[in-house]
Amino acid sequence: MSLARQHIPVLGVDATPLKVDDLLEVLAGFVADGTKRTVVGHNLHSVTLTHSDAGFRSVYEESDVVLLDGAPVLWLWSRTGNAVGPVMEYRLGSTDWLPSLGKVAGLKRIAVVGAGAEANALAVEKLRSIVPGATVAGLPGEGWNDDVETAAVRWLAEQQPQLVLLGLGMPLQESVLQRQLDTLPPAIYCTVGGAIDQLAGIQKLAPRWLGRLGLEWAWRLLLHPRRVAYRVFGEPWVLLWLLARRRLRRVS
Repeated sequence: MSLARQHIPVLGVDATPLKVDDLLEVLAGFVADGTKRTVVGHNLHSVTLTHSDAGFRSVYEESDVVLLDGAPVLWLWSRTGNAVGPVMEYRLGSTDWLPSLGKVAGLKRIAVVGAGAEANALAVEKLRSIVPGATVAGLPGEGWNDDVETAAVRWLAEQQPQLVLLGLGMPLQESVLQRQLDTLPPAIYCTVGGAIDQLAGIQKLAPRWLGRLGLEWAWRLLLHPRRVAYRVFGEPWVLLWLLARRRLRRVS
């Protein structure tokens, strides 16, 4: 499976367009080779941070896989004409592929880092049913600070997982990878944002038909207006300014 990056028009970032089965094949290969890998995903929030934060940008530039997560990013990539089959099959938010982890050959040890204690425990139980026979351990991410981070690194070294689902929210989860990746044990580190809450059933998923229409933002805005309003109404203008500034610098 080719992991060649493709450029996203207008946004000035690169991604690794994959469908669910493609990603599962890639993960199986990563499990087999046993080395340290990272899997992240691009949406408009991550694109904004890529253009405004050098540390965040380095995480994405050095990641092994950068999924298309977010309708605007997907639509702009579709202009390249590189999609094979329905374009929406390339949109891979975490909850699009986590339910299929049972198909990843050789996956026996999973760690779930993030969310509150209840959500973490429920997500661990859910993953045990998704990947029968696998050892799944969890570490909540409430009150994350330097001490918790140091303890998490030690815990992961003890667990020796093959796959780590890091759900601390963006950009904290990426900052942790930037700081600690060199000290973490070999595993596949996947940034999954709020997917732990969703996997646990604590946070409701948007109906899939809304996702196909690119309207999941409206669902999240309805459920969490204070948390989502800035991303929906404010951040796109920040991104436009960043892109315009980038273009002007390239012209001058």
